[in-house]
Amino acid sequence: MVLFFPSALNFTSIGPPIQGSISFSIHAEIIRFLTRIVPSLALLWYIIIPGRNSDRENQEKEQLIPLKFSKGDLFSLGIALTGLISIVHGLSFMINLLYPYINFALPPKIEAPNNIYGWIVLVFTCLASAYLEESYFRYYLIGKLEKEVPKALPRLVFSTVLFSICHSYAGLFAIINAALAGILLSLLFIRFKSLHGIGLAHGAYNLYVYLTSSV
Repeated sequence: MVLFFPSALNFTSIGPPIQGSISFSIHAEIIRFLTRIVPSLALLWYIIIPGRNSDRENQEKEQLIPLKFSKGDLFSLGIALTGLISIVHGLSFMINLLYPYINFALPPKIEAPNNIYGWIVLVFTCLASAYLEESYFRYYLIGKLEKEVPKALPRLVFSTVLFSICHSYAGLFAIINAALAGILLSLLFIRFKSLHGIGLAHGAYNLYVYLTSSV
């Protein structure tokens, strides 16, 4: 969990609306990609993937969730991406509607890259970050813990709560959005038993946020 908590306990952004914007830096994204995302993803998959020294039968028993692309990935990709976009816009609409009556902090604007090289870097970082989060919060906490916790609901709740907390650095809006998104992604993972669909949808959603927030 330490991989996802560098700023998770910072609740200072829950308060007055955040002004200004977050600038995009190719250099900073490359550093984050090489020093945090890639090593974290490699470590996580080293833990998740069955032992190399075990025989094939034991590996098949241990690996309960298939890692190959399937038709279920296409369905979960479409449903997840549509749902994630609908959640963030629906939540934004509700916040704007209730804004005169509540003091609710909205996330700052995020600047998009201004050249093709920046977009290439952003695509890689968004997809890798999404796969990192989905690999842990869905594939590991919900899929690999099925033997220890047979009932799906406790695993779904546990995964969603942790997923929400890890987005607390961005404020209350991000916590609620992450909670709703976490429920959707968890249900799709349980239904389709697939990582790639929700991973790609999560990455595409991250790119969508950059596009819409920078307008």
